Amino acid sequence: MPGPDPHDDTSRDYEQFEKEQLAQDRDAAGVDTADVDDRTAQNLINDLVDPDVVTPVPEDQVLVHEPSGAAFDSTTQLAVFHRGWTAGRDADGEDE
Repeated sequence: MPGPDPHDDTSRDYEQFEKEQLAQDRDAAGVDTADVDDRTAQNLINDLVDPDVVTPVPEDQVLVHEPSGAAFDSTTQLAVFHRGWTAGRDADGEDE
């Protein structure tokens, strides 16, 4: 029984397609969150509490990101999440 026809092998095409998709994903997610220090995070969260984007829940010691419903016990985690969430929504809006 002969082996597979080398002309029908599309694995290289798939690998190239996958590499291109990963590169596009990296470009779309180009928001840098590594530069969020404690002071930057605290300032961002304070700015988000005023317009009701973030709601503090003192009895549970968490901050709730209202648009997504996600709760965080760290201002830095919330700030990084919000930046990524905003970037994702912005990227989705570009496709419309």
